Amino acid sequence: MCGGSLALSEEYPLRCCCNSIRIFLRYITAMAHDHRHDHDEDRSDAYGHAGHSHAPESFGWAFAIGASLNMGFVIAELIFGYAANSLALISDAVHNLSDVIALLLAWGAAWLARKQPTQQHTYGYRRASILAALFNAGLLLVAVGGIIVEAVNRLQEPAAVSSWTVVMVAALGILINGGTALLFMRGRHGDLNIRGAYLHMAADAGVSFGVVVAALVIMLTGWLWVDPAISLVIAAVVLFSGWGLARDSVNLALDGVPRGIELVKVRDYLGALEGVSEVHDLHVWAMSTNETALTVHLVRPGGSDDEFLHNVCEELAHLFNIHHATLQIEASGEVCKLAPAERV
Repeated sequence: MCGGSLALSEEYPLRCCCNSIRIFLRYITAMAHDHRHDHDEDRSDAYGHAGHSHAPESFGWAFAIGASLNMGFVIAELIFGYAANSLALISDAVHNLSDVIALLLAWGAAWLARKQPTQQHTYGYRRASILAALFNAGLLLVAVGGIIVEAVNRLQEPAAVSSWTVVMVAALGILINGGTALLFMRGRHGDLNIRGAYLHMAADAGVSFGVVVAALVIMLTGWLWVDPAISLVIAAVVLFSGWGLARDSVNLALDGVPRGIELVKVRDYLGALEGVSEVHDLHVWAMSTNETALTVHLVRPGGSDDEFLHNVCEELAHLFNIHHATLQIEASGEVCKLAPAERV
């Protein structure tokens, strides 16, 4: 690369960083001011009813801003990573692409959850988010394989890296990932979907910091092997996230109990309810990536009333984040064909 083009590649990302910083900070300030009260109300109501729990609509702009900025950052990393000959920057771009996918999935899940059921799809289209997560996890694992192969080749034949470009672009990544995490920080306790977006972005801010450190080490020591070495570390992080996404997606697609819910504790809670003598045909599964359903038969010789059912549904939502519960009350379990625990 000639001196003139190198100087341009060093100067241009710096101007982009400054402009993006100003715009992004204005967005964060506006989001924090405009949606603080709305979100507090949404969070206080999240566990106060026996119906469904969805991401608050006030987070729509947070998803839009986060996904747009991260997509722009992915493009910038690919362009400047190629110009700077930095595999670490390119591999981090693949990693940040998973951020965009994660944000879009979370946003799409919230939107799909509001779709009304139809005569053919009586639960609506909630499970589409699970299928999308499974598909994206497969693409992510394939991309990791490509990063590892290229990193091993680069370790065998190290190449020069334009370190200042790497530092500036990765520093922008710290700002974007960290700032996007802040957009979701206030909602991380009230919605699992929001919590996933927050944790993903916060972790990736740390990955971008690692890329900055690698570039600075190369500048100080001249150790070119650090760039592909950091790429392998990033690939390991992406592999861990992608494998976890694939595992959880398969589990949800097979109607497995969602992570974070212990079936034994749910059964013990139901069995300890006043007047309940037996619990059978208990099933817990995911209706979407952020909504859990439960069905169960409760043997209660004394019968039941609306207040009992409503209170149980509220407690299931509060204690286990199960917001779609269907309870069948029976005076005796002897006549129920589904009474044996091993029968479904």
